[in-house]
Amino acid sequence: MTVYLLVPGANHGGWWYAPLVEALEGAGHTAVAVTPHGLDPDAELPRRVITLDDHVAQAVEALRAVPVEATAEQGRDAVLVGHSYGGSIISGVADAEPDRIRALVYLDALVPEDGDSCWSMTNDEEHAWYISESARTGAFVDPLPFFDERARPHPLATLMQASKLTGAWRRVPVKHYVEATDWPGPSPMAAMTARARADEEFTVHSWETTHNVMAEGPDRVLALIANL
Repeated sequence: MTVYLLVPGANHGGWWYAPLVEALEGAGHTAVAVTPHGLDPDAELPRRVITLDDHVAQAVEALRAVPVEATAEQGRDAVLVGHSYGGSIISGVADAEPDRIRALVYLDALVPEDGDSCWSMTNDEEHAWYISESARTGAFVDPLPFFDERARPHPLATLMQASKLTGAWRRVPVKHYVEATDWPGPSPMAAMTARARADEEFTVHSWETTHNVMAEGPDRVLALIANL
């Protein structure tokens, strides 16, 4: 069986993956849906700066808390799935634990190289959101109006801090990238799609979905990851 570590996008928590967790666990797998620090819908807004380093460290800890399956081939029992901002987190986890992970799945997500930040990898429209919706607190980016009611203000520092990658994440043997094509305008992930298409290590899929690739349920994502 496989250990799935599922990381959501900005403003979201592990609840975003709930239907997928149910399906994976029903098939006998272990599914860990991470709610990054500061994004618990039932908690107060944090009073400290939360960085990308914090979110990566939290996700690494969550993976290490699950014992390696004794039957895992070469110890590679884990598949990491990251949506949107979560791509930066799973890349950091893979850089820390490259020999445990057998597949990385980026769902319309950021794919950083060392020194890249969410700010540097996205477009002007995304930057405008970071600026306008952090004006209220100066430290957190408020959810957009159409987000789920459970969405929380997102720690601004996580979007500005550069990824710290040694390149060890490249040792993960399987890498998939999903492009969501139903954006109302230019996709903030367009540069990431181009990066993945230019990288022979990636298999790229184009889905006629909105950026919220789970909106219609878990089936499409489940079909992609179930046999990795």
